[in-house]
Amino acid sequence: MRATVTAHARFVVSEIDPRLYGSFIEHLGRAVYTGIYEPGHPTADKNGMRCDVIDLVRELSVPIVRYPGGNFVSAYNWEDGVGPREQRPARLDLAWHTTDNNEVGVHEFADWCDAVGCELMYAVNLGSRGLDDARNFLEYANHPGGSYWSDQRIANGRNAPFNIKLWCLGNEMDGPWQIGHKSADEYGRLAHETAKAMRAFDSGIELVVCGSSNAKMATYPQWEATVLDHTYNEVDYISLHMYFDNKADDTPKFLAEAIKLDSYISSVSGVIDFIKAKKRSTKNVYISFDEWNVWYHSHEQDRKILEGNSGWPSAPPLLEDIYNFEDALQVALIINTFIRRSNVVKIACLAQLVNVIAPIMTVPGGPAWRQTTFYPFLFASRYGRGKALDLKVDGPSYHVDELGAVPALDVAAVHDAAAGYLTFFLVNRSGEAIATDISLEGFGQDLAIVEHQLMADADLKAANSAADPEAVVPRPGADAEVRDGKLVADIGAYSYHVIRLKA
Repeated sequence: MRATVTAHARFVVSEIDPRLYGSFIEHLGRAVYTGIYEPGHPTADKNGMRCDVIDLVRELSVPIVRYPGGNFVSAYNWEDGVGPREQRPARLDLAWHTTDNNEVGVHEFADWCDAVGCELMYAVNLGSRGLDDARNFLEYANHPGGSYWSDQRIANGRNAPFNIKLWCLGNEMDGPWQIGHKSADEYGRLAHETAKAMRAFDSGIELVVCGSSNAKMATYPQWEATVLDHTYNEVDYISLHMYFDNKADDTPKFLAEAIKLDSYISSVSGVIDFIKAKKRSTKNVYISFDEWNVWYHSHEQDRKILEGNSGWPSAPPLLEDIYNFEDALQVALIINTFIRRSNVVKIACLAQLVNVIAPIMTVPGGPAWRQTTFYPFLFASRYGRGKALDLKVDGPSYHVDELGAVPALDVAAVHDAAAGYLTFFLVNRSGEAIATDISLEGFGQDLAIVEHQLMADADLKAANSAADPEAVVPRPGADAEVRDGKLVADIGAYSYHVIRLKA
């Protein structure tokens, strides 16, 4: 099979917001406890945070991390996570049927963010609580001092404000499973008034309002229209969530699922445009895709805990999917979609970062290791900074029921003109090799390949583990060259390539 691609320096989708490569830590399973935080671990720092995990998160160059939830936040009292640890209450978490001892709260998590070099994206509870608690926490977190709540922060050991700039107004409020679930009108009204109060404190903060939990919700996309009708002039982003699974064990169909993601983004983008026109507004609202991932491997093993048959355990293993090579291809396809849609998707959060459907896994008291999905996220986060290019792709396709023709070759490209790099992210989602010619126009005459990374495995179910952490890893690619103004590459069956060129 053959494919042709045209890349032109002047055909640009958008400048990519670095926060497109964000992630997420929720008080869920072992994400926090024995994930990022394990005081007795050999690598633990003075705050009890695992330095081996800190090193891996730094490797990923994650610019922003959403916290503390997730479903967890909809019944969370932020006051439980501040003050002396020995005085903090243990609470039952209704979302995940577990117990949280609150040893980690905003102080500890903000220090961890400083250690890994990321910003904190904070979600407030608009489920069991509301406007007053949101504005109180904003004062606690961001006011320099001289007020009740800011003085409480100082008394709790933090003189300087946390200076949190990005705030989520609740989580998945369209979901009946959510503590404090609301109708679109109920939530939209509450989010509007909460946003007004928060902006009265600081007009410069950024606010994310809840969109649909997934595109299968009965209320989608009317939810977005109603909520934005209430909040458009007060918020900056609307959140979307989507997870992918291969329960049917159908690889071609599984790897075609990113087409649904693209359609989801297109539909919500259209709703945003509609409300903008209805409001006669000149401001733009963008998408924060702040939960996405492959998630299905652990469903059966989680059932006992989630149904309450294990009581109220503390930090049990939950949602600990072990990812295979096929899942790494899916993650690469999802990220490519976000790059191509970076004109409207400005923030995205891989859910989650450690242990819980995560690229990083830990053994309590033992090592931390990289899952297969670590690598496509790593390459995109490192090399996907700059301008996303609008590519013209002509190549083979295959048919999937309900989706139609699915391109066998998926390509995204990012041009960092300042540094002189042009990077292509290519996924062959088919079982046949594709000889690919990419015309390079407007980049100058002296482009040369400086790096070619390849992920491929004859066993699509191959996975890494604590015992064999390098079973599936990238390796240098060889079948690519620049010739006569073209990048010519052989993209093997079921493979992922990162090819970087430099002037």
